Amino acid sequence: MHLTLRQLNIFQAVATHSSYTRAAEELHLTQPAVSMQIKQLEDNIGLALFEQLGKSLFLTEAGEELLGYCERISQQLRDAEDVFDSMKTLTKGKLSITVASTANYFAARLLASFSQQHPEVKLSLNVTNRENLLKDLKCNGCDLAIMGKPPEELELNATVFMENPLVVIAPIDHPLCHESNIPLARIAKEPMVVREQGSGTRFSIERFFNNHGLSLIVAAEMSASEAIKQAVSAGLSLGIVSSHTIELELEANRLKVLDVEHMPIIRHWYLVHRKEKKLSPIAIAFRDFLLRVAPDL
Repeated sequence: MHLTLRQLNIFQAVATHSSYTRAAEELHLTQPAVSMQIKQLEDNIGLALFEQLGKSLFLTEAGEELLGYCERISQQLRDAEDVFDSMKTLTKGKLSITVASTANYFAARLLASFSQQHPEVKLSLNVTNRENLLKDLKCNGCDLAIMGKPPEELELNATVFMENPLVVIAPIDHPLCHESNIPLARIAKEPMVVREQGSGTRFSIERFFNNHGLSLIVAAEMSASEAIKQAVSAGLSLGIVSSHTIELELEANRLKVLDVEHMPIIRHWYLVHRKEKKLSPIAIAFRDFLLRVAPDL
């Protein structure tokens, strides 16, 4: 059975007015055109929808059933129109964002602030590592992503919105905590707790040391900044993390940032999406919001 919205609209008009003529006038069609569409509809269904008794037109039992469906379909279409209008005016809709694990320390705050301005928007935040984030972008699993420098081989639009300084952290009783302008060569002699191979942070750290003719002594590799902070706080060794991840530890005096020459290592945070992706009005609003407020974080 193949029914079209046009046929259903014509049927509903005829049923409402109990008249082919008045339905034709309302729809700006000829009466033969209306009659032809009703005949095709009845042929498709295999049942009569109207019966003519004298000069009056009545719905058959099948017609009554179809009218109920038409009314529900019309309501659903009106609901859909309302939803789309709401999406255009940013009062409703969905926004899916994937962020690198290190960015979660400020991304959650940004989303909370955005949600206060757009309370009817349903937000989804996926916090993951760089490898899975890139998979999300490749398979169109998110509207936007927040990450470090994106790979050049992917077709991406990437916008810098904030600096991401990497700093050396130490347990509060480490001897270097009392020194200033510590030579980088001195730091290079210390074992370090750092992110795992393949992470953007690890790549930036190794490149930074190599550019200064130094190599990194790796005491341990961790897959998350939280693990690095805990290891350093416990006295395992020094560590290098994003300054965005240690705000609470500094306030609680559980960690210290060392004053090291040539540091911090300045990286950047990028807002990223596939080049061919058509951003929704909500995604565009979040992008504009992020570019406006992030520099003040």
